[in-house]
Amino acid sequence: GSYGEVYHADWNGTEVAVKKFLDQDLSGVALEQFKCEVRIMSRLRHPNVVLFLGYVTQPPNLSILTEYLPRGSLYRLLHRPNSKVDETRRLKMAFDVAKGMNYLHTSHPTIVHRDLKSPNLLVDKNWVVKVSDFGMSRLKHHTFLSSKSTAGTPEWMAPEVLRNEPANEMCDVYSFGVILWELATLRVPWSGLNPMQVVGAVGFQNKRLDIPKEVDPLVASIISSCWDNDPSKRPSFSQLLSPLKKLQRLLVTESL
Repeated sequence: GSYGEVYHADWNGTEVAVKKFLDQDLSGVALEQFKCEVRIMSRLRHPNVVLFLGYVTQPPNLSILTEYLPRGSLYRLLHRPNSKVDETRRLKMAFDVAKGMNYLHTSHPTIVHRDLKSPNLLVDKNWVVKVSDFGMSRLKHHTFLSSKSTAGTPEWMAPEVLRNEPANEMCDVYSFGVILWELATLRVPWSGLNPMQVVGAVGFQNKRLDIPKEVDPLVASIISSCWDNDPSKRPSFSQLLSPLKKLQRLLVTESL
């Protein structure tokens, strides 16, 4: 996690992940905000969203508890040496992410992730992908200086976010495009650039990752649509569900 240490623990006989915050001096307004975020998170139930189990508000142990997912992050699975995640499974993973994000975007209040990236997507033992770290976006804002939050991963961030402009939930759709690009190419986004160069390229020069010619044209068109410079022209996650579902079927019939 970008906002502190993550521990694997046993909680009443259940394996859990404990995320302990770097910034332990939340007080007053910030602490109330934390409790408010946590109340929202505790109501969320979706197979593609990491299950929130509880929290501790006593410094020095300010932390949250979530379900533990044994395969770790999607980033690690895709980019480790001799990674063997076949194409059918990778497209199902993309569909999982879109389903989880659609749930967050259509919940009340709308939950904008703001830091959607493959290191924040966790994989369970059945290869189901779940979105994590979503309730922390506003908290991260609070701990901005004490953590490597957004400073660390501009590779997945929408141009408007990199320019520090006001952003809505469509910034998550841009990030999903980068994740779909990773799943399609098995490459690390912007691997040749340092974070500041990515900010310049994407945020200010309107550059995008190259989509290799061998990527399925339907996948390529979805990726490009997610990267539209105008956030209002990007598809919503609910609009992305049917083309992503169609891709599953295409692949299955091709492989028969």
